[in-house]
Amino acid sequence: MRVLHILNHTKRLNGHVHAAVDLSCAQKKLGHEAAVASGGGDFDTLLSENGVETFTISHERQPLTLLKSLWRLFSLARRWKPDVIHAHMMTSAVLSWPVCKLLRIPLVTTVHNEFEKSAILMGLGDKVIAVSQAVCDSMEKRGVPASRLQVVLNGTIGSARVGARNTDLPELDHPAILVVAGLHPRKGLPYLLQAFDTAFASFPQAKLYVVGDGPYREQYHEMAASLDSGENIVFLGGQKDPFKWMAAADIFVLPSLADPAPLVICEAREAGCAVIGSDVGGIPQLLEHGEAGIVVPSENSEALADALCKLLADPATLAEWKRKSQTRIDYLTVDRVARQTCEIYTGLRRSFGKVTLETSANTLKQ
Repeated sequence: MRVLHILNHTKRLNGHVHAAVDLSCAQKKLGHEAAVASGGGDFDTLLSENGVETFTISHERQPLTLLKSLWRLFSLARRWKPDVIHAHMMTSAVLSWPVCKLLRIPLVTTVHNEFEKSAILMGLGDKVIAVSQAVCDSMEKRGVPASRLQVVLNGTIGSARVGARNTDLPELDHPAILVVAGLHPRKGLPYLLQAFDTAFASFPQAKLYVVGDGPYREQYHEMAASLDSGENIVFLGGQKDPFKWMAAADIFVLPSLADPAPLVICEAREAGCAVIGSDVGGIPQLLEHGEAGIVVPSENSEALADALCKLLADPATLAEWKRKSQTRIDYLTVDRVARQTCEIYTGLRRSFGKVTLETSANTLKQ
């Protein structure tokens, strides 16, 4: 099968890029032909090394640029002849839809950022992949027919982005609590800072490490410095390999206010952390609804502090939740994501074939 993935760029900044890169490399490994058309970025070399072709198509939202990109995509699709076009962001879906209609190519879209209003544009796909059941339910409420929706839960184990896991781990003070997240309000970091400050009063030996960067960096630094626990909060900035920090930590926390299916939950489970996550989006599903991690209400620093204290107070409880993080972890592989996605492609292609045959038969009857 020949699959052309369309996304805005291949920079390390965004989870949807990581997911698309993982998927295309895994599909190539399964024996399919895969290509990525985007504005380019950090992962282009990795894609080429894994046999995935790359093409440049700008997603800059300027009318003339988009018209040129539409023509480039149309020309690429005619030349490369994909069996399926798979769009991963809203602009990608808008560019792909007329090309797919003109060339009668099935269009698959994946909803990575359901919390954005423009995510409804992903409904342009003949099949719409939701990265969690929560995203699927939300998109159906927003008007996408259930018949066109299908859930493929995110997974990261076996990612081509990672290769061999680095065994040279950083030295952390223990018990070490870690969060890996962009520094902006959607990730809920202020609630974690407040919760850690509460827990610190009873467990002054605990350390909180923050991996990530973003527009609220200075504001969150100032907030942390104002707390009694400020000296025990360490901002590490963006890291090329967050997994090694997860592997060195004891507890991983993601206090998001909205999160469709965060890849860092999969990675933290793979790293063997005890995991705490908020009850939003796909986080509960990624935590096996409480079997593989502790699920707490979002925007609730008191509940988050209680969960932290529960783990910090008893080494046996902490060890038990580390063990629980491995519950059905084999489901979180990139290979499973690729196989389920390819099954969707196959079913959609059959559907397109039936439509074509039916149309031909009706034409002959007339």
